[in-house]
Formats: sequence, structure tokens, C-alpha cells
Amino acid sequence: MKTYSARASEIEKKWILIDAEGLVVGRLASIIAMRLRGKHKPTYTPHMDCGDNIVVINAAKVVLTGNKLKKKVYYRHTGYIGGIKERTAGAVMAGKFPERVLEKAVERMVPRGPLGRRQMSNLRVYPGAAHPHEAQTPVTLDVGAMNPKNTNYKTKAA
Repeated sequence: MKTYSARASEIEKKWILIDAEGLVVGRLASIIAMRLRGKHKPTYTPHMDCGDNIVVINAAKVVLTGNKLKKKVYYRHTGYIGGIKERTAGAVMAGKFPERVLEKAVERMVPRGPLGRRQMSNLRVYPGAAHPHEAQTPVTLDVGAMNPKNTNYKTKAA
């Protein structure tokens, strides 16, 4: 039996729509990263971009469990000496681009390098419910129904 390796002509990319409202960030990010890489397909090939195109809506309404809003810190550097800056996850979520929390979580689960950057270009994250990809007719993926832990327990009670 020979090992199967997908060619570029054999790769079939689908469009997937995920509603992130009330979902836990890390669990959602791991599912998105797996589908961006194509590891959910039997034709997965590590050196090819065989993942799907993913559209995430309501990314501003994702949930961080525990004290992560106050204690999770994102660092960046200005490039100057002593120029390290930090922001908490709560400050990012309350800021102008709250969808960056989810984008960063997925980006850090995808391999670094040219292939990972190409796979990240297949991810589109929108803070609200509107998105410009209706023409692609994306298939809805219900992440909350996959596992009860994917939705926050406080959100379910309310």
C-alpha cells in the first residue's frame, strides 16, 4: 500500500461559517486551526494547503473563561530599546478590534512559516453578524453542539 499525497489539483476547498457567540476562545480556536490545516479530511497532506475557507461571525462575543480577561496579557515590541508594550485580553476585547483575540489564538495554533501564513489567509473573522461572503454559500458549522464544554456554562444558564 502506498502513502497518499494530495496534489494541488485534487484539493477541494469548502466554505464554512461559524457563529462564535458564547463560545470559549481556546476550544473554538483549536477547531478552526484544525479545519484551516485540513486535518479533518482523510486526504490531509502536511506540506499542502488542503484546509477549508472559514468565516467567523460575532467574534466580539467570544468568551474567555476564568480570570483570563484580567490576567491574560498580549505583548508586542515597538522595535526600540525598552519598547515592550502589553495589553490585557479585557482591554483588547473592549477596544476597537475585539476579533484579534480569536485571530491571535488561531494564529498561534497554526505552524509558523510560509504554509502557515497561506493557511491563515483562508480565515476571515468579523466582529459582528454581517459578512461579505454570502455568494460563496458557506456551510454552517455548529461548534457549540460538538461538545457542551465549547459553550461557556455561564452563558447557558442565562
